[in-house]
Amino acid sequence: MSHPQLIDSPNARRFDLIAFDWDGTLFDSTAIITRCIQNAVQDVGGAVPSDKDASYVIGMGLMEALAHAAPDVPVDRYLELGARYQHHYKIHQADISLFHGVLDMLSDLKARQHHLTVATGKSRRGLDEVLQTVELKNMFNGSRTADETAGKPHPRMLNELMDQFGTTPERTLMIGDTTHDLQMALNAGCARVGVSYGAHEPDAFHELSPLFIAHSVGELHEWLRINA
Repeated sequence: MSHPQLIDSPNARRFDLIAFDWDGTLFDSTAIITRCIQNAVQDVGGAVPSDKDASYVIGMGLMEALAHAAPDVPVDRYLELGARYQHHYKIHQADISLFHGVLDMLSDLKARQHHLTVATGKSRRGLDEVLQTVELKNMFNGSRTADETAGKPHPRMLNELMDQFGTTPERTLMIGDTTHDLQMALNAGCARVGVSYGAHEPDAFHELSPLFIAHSVGELHEWLRINA
């Protein structure tokens, strides 16, 4: 079977700016984040959310996510709830790693002169900590976090990244594992690709009209090589 010709020239790029979600898209953290949310809710006496309900909020800003996952916890305990989540996450942070193949994919895209960025529900402090690792240092050209802009699906993260690099929605691609990611891209007028190996079931992606749904990092890498 013949394969589409690869776009090898930077002048033939379809997208100048590629924005990645972090957790569940590049970072294999969905299961641990889900468990940390459940443990935090239990610590403050709330009704522990199911795996599905806890994983659904991944990608939102922390306080918004915890409030959605624990609707019975009073507002005046949200700070305590957030602190308990951070406590559990820090215990397991060293157990989380990039999905296999992510570094090769990012290196390939960077060599093709795409602007690589991150748009994440993580805090600025949390993202900066992981981006300081040797393997990721200088890999990304820019990033936005929910605590410094607005949480997904508000388009502010993508709007600010497009302003930073002087690009347009037509030349911007958002890649993520949740409907929050794809809805943010839709709200910003940007193209979008979903990945099925993260927090949300891919059946929910279709109504948001992604260009592609990747079932592995390898599939995502190959699609980007041909189509980005």
